[in-house]
Amino acid sequence: MDNRLAELERRVAALESARFDPRQRPAPAGDADILETDWTSRAPALAALGHPVRLTLLREILQGRTTVSALSEVEGLGTSGQIYHHLRQLTAENWLHTPSRGVFAVPPTRVVALRAILVALER
Repeated sequence: MDNRLAELERRVAALESARFDPRQRPAPAGDADILETDWTSRAPALAALGHPVRLTLLREILQGRTTVSALSEVEGLGTSGQIYHHLRQLTAENWLHTPSRGVFAVPPTRVVALRAILVALER
C-alpha cells in the first residue's frame, strides 16, 4: 500500500510540475476539437456570469433560495424587478431553469461548469 501511495504521489508531483502546453498533450475525450472551434459563441454565457448580483443569485439558488421572494431577502440583490432582470439573463443562457412555476434551479450540468469556472479563477 505504501508503495502504491508513493507512486501516486510521485506521478501527481510530476504532473503538477510539468509545464502545460495544450498542443503537446492529448485533449480529454469530447474536447479534442475545442481548440479548433469558434469560441465567440460562448461569450453570452460567460457574460451572463459577469455581474456580481448574478453570481450571488446562483450561489443563493444552489444553497436553497429558489424563489424571488426568498432571494429578495438577501441584502444587496436589489428590488424584485432587478432580481427578475438578472434571473432572465441567467435563464436565457441556461445557467438557470424553472422546474416549476416561480422556482429557479441550476441545471446539474451547469453546476459542474460553474464550479469549474470558479475554481479556475482561484488565486
